[in-house]
Amino acid sequence: MLGTNLEERNQVSAVREFNRFYTARLGLLRKRHLDGEFSLTEARILYEIGANPRQTASSLRNTLCLDAGYISRCLALLTRRRLVRQVASKQDGRERLLTLSTSGARAVAKLNEQSELQIQQLLAGLDSPDREVLLDSLSKVRSILSRPKEPSLRIVRVSKCSDEVLQLLQEYYDAINVVVRDTLPSIRKIIDGASSGVWLAHLDDKPVGCVLLRKMTSTPFAGECKRLYVQPAARGHGIADKLMDALEEFARSRELRWIYLDSHDGLKTAIALYCKRGYVPCERYNDNPQATVFLRKNIS
Repeated sequence: MLGTNLEERNQVSAVREFNRFYTARLGLLRKRHLDGEFSLTEARILYEIGANPRQTASSLRNTLCLDAGYISRCLALLTRRRLVRQVASKQDGRERLLTLSTSGARAVAKLNEQSELQIQQLLAGLDSPDREVLLDSLSKVRSILSRPKEPSLRIVRVSKCSDEVLQLLQEYYDAINVVVRDTLPSIRKIIDGASSGVWLAHLDDKPVGCVLLRKMTSTPFAGECKRLYVQPAARGHGIADKLMDALEEFARSRELRWIYLDSHDGLKTAIALYCKRGYVPCERYNDNPQATVFLRKNIS
């Protein structure tokens, strides 16, 4: 459904208008590509097989973003016309390797010649500066539209001690060889606490990180940050910062003024993150036998 935002509607309209312009300008609406014997899809399939011989139908489908059934029918037709050869893969008998026949190679050569002639005629009416602007614009459009989509990230304060919570905590324990580990009752107590909690980070709906906040009884208006962890494969997306943002925002909403945490001097990346966020050294506040670094931050 089209959004109600006027700016977005105008942007969509502009792209659609350009689509209508260039499809007509390049003759893409004609029944046969370049007024030849092939449809645009058939011509593109032949080109891709010629440019990348011995690829499979599945890789071709991914390149062209086509439906499996549709590309299968197109390949069957081109094979019957003896333009494409399909040979079973020795590595995977379910896949067939695609190559052009001699007739197929001649057809692609003719298509390339016709396509180059069409573009030459298109550019013929442009002077050198306009050509440079056009090519630069095309390069920018391709670069923008080819950027990989950023994975979606959700930070959620959990309401129960799920398998996902336990699995991430276990990964954290194993990653840094934690000696004193949280018991199941203690985790549930943190989850159920009014001024404490457990947050999970979901990257494209997959749980990839966690952090805990425990309200401290020994220090008024203070909580302790524990078990900050992000799976190695999910790092590089700022997830640890987002988890800390959620923890600190929640702590403020519960009128906590200080967040304490401990670490080990070997965990330099984590310590650098904490210091960047404004955590400063403090006196030892617990009896954790593995901790060598103690930090706190005033969040009020």
